[in-house]
Amino acid sequence: MSTDFNGTWNIISNENFESYMQALDIDFVTRKIASLLSPQKIIEQKGDSFIIKTISSFRNYEVQFTVGEEFEENTKGLDNRKCKSLVTWDNNKLLCVQKGEKKDRGWTHWIDDNKLYLELYCENQVCKQVYKKMSPA
Repeated sequence: MSTDFNGTWNIISNENFESYMQALDIDFVTRKIASLLSPQKIIEQKGDSFIIKTISSFRNYEVQFTVGEEFEENTKGLDNRKCKSLVTWDNNKLLCVQKGEKKDRGWTHWIDDNKLYLELYCENQVCKQVYKKMSPA
């Protein structure tokens, strides 16, 4: 049985985001704006099919994928690159490898103690984010 990621999640911590964005060659002004944001993740999961939306007052990003199927990802709204992405299960974690212009790029999502963890990595930088699930209205 895979982990249930469904829900709306609010960020509660964001470590090393600035250095991660620098590794992606994101410009200074955009980095400064992005570091002030408190993004929200909305995850819709049906089995191995996912829609993950990252919502903020500055930019929004949406990615759709099925675990185990490689797809072309356009990171428009992030660093505006195209890459080949593959998401797989690693026990109860979602592991994404993104192949493209930047080396050693991807992310890992998992849930522990009712918190959503996200590690974003690019080259030698790792950003660690933690989100708390919103209670249903």
